Amino acid sequence: MPFRFQGNLIAALALVPALAACAPSVKQTRPARPAATQPVPPQQAPATPPTGFRAARVMSGPGLQGVIGADADALIRQFGTPRLDVWEADARKMQFTGTRCILDVFLYPPRQGATETATWVDARRSDGQDVDRAACVAAMKKR
Repeated sequence: MPFRFQGNLIAALALVPALAACAPSVKQTRPARPAATQPVPPQQAPATPPTGFRAARVMSGPGLQGVIGADADALIRQFGTPRLDVWEADARKMQFTGTRCILDVFLYPPRQGATETATWVDARRSDGQDVDRAACVAAMKKR
């Protein structure tokens, strides 16, 4: 039996090149060039150039009063010196740490050229588990 199986296997393998020759060939073609077009007249510039400024989404909720809308100086008065104070363009992240939680406060200018104010808050434990933002704010104020 093993000998017969081996013979069938050899016969099947011998057919592979013949079958491959029957397969349709794939011809690679380059995409067609676009037809020549008439020049397009330049568009008019907008009446007022875009500033690139977008107002940040502002968080709200109970227990966040005094934090949302506060500037950096007010946050430092409430929570002390931040562990991190990172700038990226006109955005700022201040991170405050306590024994019970880590508070990340994100500050953005409410309008172009204005002083950055807190618009968003995230809170977590030192192991990364999310905690209630308002509870973290309250715990940070009690330090």
